[in-house]
Amino acid sequence: MLAGCTASWRAPVETRGSRPPSQTRVPVAPRPGPIVPSGEYRVQRGDTLYGIAWEKGIDYRSIARWNGLRPPFRIYAGQTLVLRAPSAVHVPPPPPSASVRKQPRPPATPPPRTTPPPSERTLAWSWPVTGRITSGFDGADPLRSGIKIAGRAGDAVKAAESGKVVYSGSGLIGYGRLIIIKHNENYLSAYGHNRKILVAEGDQVTKGQKVAEMGNTNTGVPLLHFEIRRDGKPVDPIRLLPRR
Repeated sequence: MLAGCTASWRAPVETRGSRPPSQTRVPVAPRPGPIVPSGEYRVQRGDTLYGIAWEKGIDYRSIARWNGLRPPFRIYAGQTLVLRAPSAVHVPPPPPSASVRKQPRPPATPPPRTTPPPSERTLAWSWPVTGRITSGFDGADPLRSGIKIAGRAGDAVKAAESGKVVYSGSGLIGYGRLIIIKHNENYLSAYGHNRKILVAEGDQVTKGQKVAEMGNTNTGVPLLHFEIRRDGKPVDPIRLLPRR
């Protein structure tokens, strides 16, 4: 599932599943590691904050806040991230003392009014590809968190709006070669099942720019999986895209 974009830092190793075919993967003997409690995540090689947030369906800003991360949100392999808000600790009030007389509190001074920041520009979405929609959006079905648009392998996949590429790789299960673009602090869009990715993380892209070539799903069907997310939650792209 997007103005003031922040670059996403990778853990300082290569992206999972995106190693060029000319390089040989060095086999590593598996070794047991500490069990990660529920509500936490152990950063793996090639992870980015945006990729983790997308995969877990959480707003990236929430994960950053819970873990004390500041832009550019650098994370590293082996780091443990908290994926839920910490529980509030209840501190009971001290028992009343007969020898202590309560003094009246002075009236609270209201905080000074501040001018709200200017609202972000209105996003004007465009279709990433031309083709027939083969699967629509269903917010109650995790497998239909976006729409699937049919086409031909190699068709141009275009950015639906201007923004910054915050994820480019194949480390998220079920998306194939995936691109995630951040359009502002609230909206991100994703483009899955690409045959070839033409942009890299950190690239600024413009609306309508070719960012990838359409590829096939694991069933051999050429299509684009397209998602839009607002504050980490999927929204129906059809409600935002222009009628055609």
